[in-house]
Amino acid sequence: MQPKRTIRRIAAKEITLFFSSPVAYLFLAVFAAVTLFIFFWGEAFFSRNIADVRPLFEWMPLLLIFLASTLTMRMWSEERRTGTLEHVLTQPVPLWHFVVGKFIGCLALLAIALLITLPLPITVAIIGDLDWGPVWAGYLATFLLGAAYLSIGLFVSSRSENQIVSLIIAVAVCGMFYLLGSKTLTDFFGNQAGEWLRLLGTGSRFEAITRGVIDLRDLYYYLSLIAVFLTLNTFSLERERWALTGSREHHSGWRVMTVLLIANAIGANFWLGQVHSLRIDATAGNQYSISPATEEYLQQLQEPLLLRGYFSSKTHPLLSPLVPQLRDLIQEYAVVSDGRVRVEFIDPVTQPELEEEANQKYAIQPVPFQVADRYQAAVVNSYFNVLVQYGDEYQVLGFRELIEIKARGEGDINVQLRNPEHDLTRAIKKVLHNYQAGGNLFDTVKGELTFNAYISADNRLPQPLQDFRKIVTDQAQKLRQESNGRLQVNFLEPEANGGAVGHQILQDYGFQPMATNLFSNERFYFYLTLGQGEQVVQIPLDDMSEASFERNLSSAIKRFASGFTKTVALVTPAPAAHHQFGGMNTAQFNQLENFLGAELNVMPEDLSDGSVSGQADILVLAAPKNLDEKQLFAVDQFLMQGGTVIAATSPYSASVSNRSLSVQPQTSGLQEWLNHHGLQIENQLVMDSQNVPFPVPVTRNVGGFSVQEIRMLDYPYFVDVRGAGLNQDNPITANLPQTTMAWASPIVVDQEKQSAREVIELLRSSDEAWLSSLTQVMPRIDGGTMSRFAPEGEQKSHLLGVITTGRFDSYFAGKSSPLLAQADEDNTEANETDAATTVSGVIERSPESARIILFSSNDFLTDQLLQMAGAAGGGEYLNSLQLFANTVDWSLEDAGLLSIRSRGNFNRTLPTLEHGTQLFWEYLNYGLALLALLIVVGVRYQINRSRQKGYQQLLAH
Repeated sequence: MQPKRTIRRIAAKEITLFFSSPVAYLFLAVFAAVTLFIFFWGEAFFSRNIADVRPLFEWMPLLLIFLASTLTMRMWSEERRTGTLEHVLTQPVPLWHFVVGKFIGCLALLAIALLITLPLPITVAIIGDLDWGPVWAGYLATFLLGAAYLSIGLFVSSRSENQIVSLIIAVAVCGMFYLLGSKTLTDFFGNQAGEWLRLLGTGSRFEAITRGVIDLRDLYYYLSLIAVFLTLNTFSLERERWALTGSREHHSGWRVMTVLLIANAIGANFWLGQVHSLRIDATAGNQYSISPATEEYLQQLQEPLLLRGYFSSKTHPLLSPLVPQLRDLIQEYAVVSDGRVRVEFIDPVTQPELEEEANQKYAIQPVPFQVADRYQAAVVNSYFNVLVQYGDEYQVLGFRELIEIKARGEGDINVQLRNPEHDLTRAIKKVLHNYQAGGNLFDTVKGELTFNAYISADNRLPQPLQDFRKIVTDQAQKLRQESNGRLQVNFLEPEANGGAVGHQILQDYGFQPMATNLFSNERFYFYLTLGQGEQVVQIPLDDMSEASFERNLSSAIKRFASGFTKTVALVTPAPAAHHQFGGMNTAQFNQLENFLGAELNVMPEDLSDGSVSGQADILVLAAPKNLDEKQLFAVDQFLMQGGTVIAATSPYSASVSNRSLSVQPQTSGLQEWLNHHGLQIENQLVMDSQNVPFPVPVTRNVGGFSVQEIRMLDYPYFVDVRGAGLNQDNPITANLPQTTMAWASPIVVDQEKQSAREVIELLRSSDEAWLSSLTQVMPRIDGGTMSRFAPEGEQKSHLLGVITTGRFDSYFAGKSSPLLAQADEDNTEANETDAATTVSGVIERSPESARIILFSSNDFLTDQLLQMAGAAGGGEYLNSLQLFANTVDWSLEDAGLLSIRSRGNFNRTLPTLEHGTQLFWEYLNYGLALLALLIVVGVRYQINRSRQKGYQQLLAH
């Protein structure tokens, strides 16, 4: 008990001395002020629009250097200056008691400083959906890093009798440890050397923990620093005690013990560096850990799967810190796979044979990055790729597939790994399924494919394209032979016959003549497509190498393959002409098609023949328009066959151009069919006070002239669905942080018609939503002030997304098939010999497996809206696409990627807040910090008063 009592008394004495001066409170006030300034001003918390507290911790490694150095500069220097150090050295108490006591006293002061910042995460949790795991991990990292800096400061203070000198040296030593792993230093070295430096740096270890990954290696690193410098502190004082006492006994023992302690503390870091499994993922949903979904796919592997990382030693500074994160994750795949996954990491520049293989076989090419230091700017060709190979199937992930970028302004760019486990597992799933299909590539293709090469004559082509044409010809003919007649190859010259083919492909695909540069008068064509019926895939040229073309053509063929890859039949509005001012009459869904196509076979579907392709597993209706009776019959009979119909539809559709914003009524042709099945979409628009800011074209009058400009404003028509509005009991929305429903209408469920079916509500607006029948959705400016959309009528929550599953009765039950009626009309007009025979019937009832999934918006998945959302957030907006992909996976009963798809660093956005509300929360935190300081003052006052009363009572006796 004696050591504990001594240490406690010394710690209490240091705390008392610290608070005996007003400088202590000034010090805490400055720390709180600097922290709040960085959070709200330096990192622009509200402008950043992410519901996390990373801005609080990003500057902590630097702030703690000055905080710890200031706290410790007087600890031993003051003892030495006032002469009390000799009293300490002559006490019959081990010196480590004094060292640990002073250290604990400093830790208590550090804890008080950190407690003052607690209102910040509490505020963020109240405003948005805060993941508390990284918060507690961040505070743990801050406390340990601060403790390490305090131990350094104490040691430095023990070697100097001048507080200012102690402060300067402590800042320098702590700064050196910080710089070891910072970009400032690691950018001068290769990737491997930079990784070693990051392992030595206090700041880089700190960043790893604040991500939410508590690794034993990082914790021990800080503990070892503390042990080393507290040992050095004790040994330094012990040597002075030898000088005072003149005793030489046990000197060598002290030296040996000190060396052994330091050696063991440092050496254990190298031993633990080989251990990768002793870690805790503190994030919600274990964002940085291998999920059960991934483990399930790994269990299906029948032979080794190769994960090979191609990482250059010199890469872009923003990508460099991501390499060790990605390496750690890939190594975890090997750990949990029980030997089924083989992991390799190579630097292609240092291994020419593997680089040649990467270039030729996998079409992996280095990406040029422009980098600059204080002396010069340069271009670095860097690899940042991951190869996933299973048998002869492979997928390559580049930095574009792996990273997520959020830009708040020019030069202010945040780059993070987007969702690496999802990206890797998605690639594993795809190569696994393709391999399981097995055999000849064309064995999984139903029907014939047509390869069309729209290429100008050689005399019109530049030399590189002439060479590439030979590659295309050879490879296409080779595949045609392998296809056993399933691949037709056509080479067409667009300029021939007066440019008839060129005109046709312009009308069909929008293919314009190419040029080698902007000012060249020479024009030519070089377009490659692969098609089957109405479905056509364009093959990119990429780097015009043989490996690249072979890979792209194979990828295109796989788009038409079935096997283990499910097929989604996608119905979208037919393309229409452009507006006069650049808008589009018809919504485009290219991003949706590409997003689903990364995992599924997406097939554009034409319902005009009255049927859905037999290859379709899911039927998706995206903003359907004017479906006639035959098309509606196709939808109905697909449902009756037990299929799933996913519809994104509404009575209104938006038209956005650079000069206008309007909403017009749109007839989908589904209204009566949906009503028949107990789902009604009202002819009104949902407006919500909980909405998302979007860039909206605004017209204002300036001196009689109309001026168009883009403004970011709260727009109630873009309903921000989050929190209670997302069904947390359904996998589709359980892990989704937020989604935006644009120009949505309320869904009303007929409970009587749905009584025999299961109804699942997916999306709801907030309780502050209201309805509007007006189609005047363009904001106006009156007198220089933007008019606001004021709530009207009753405010309540409205249903925006719903699932109904069970047995359905056909809309056409008791009626003749529309196909037969159409055939009769055709036969009446045709000769008897030309009359076609049509066989059709009506399936009047569905099995229990049939589903209708309805989202009441035509526009929330359109390319234009997703681009606007991305521009507003400073990055790529994926939440709506992730919602829809989750819906498809749930419908296919493939929940593998569903649980991890919506992970991401930038997904947890803040809800829209008025400027006044933002100021309220900001000033509230200023007030809470001041209140915390006053509480510290009050507690200290009460402690002093209690002590004075105790002294008076002792004197009285």
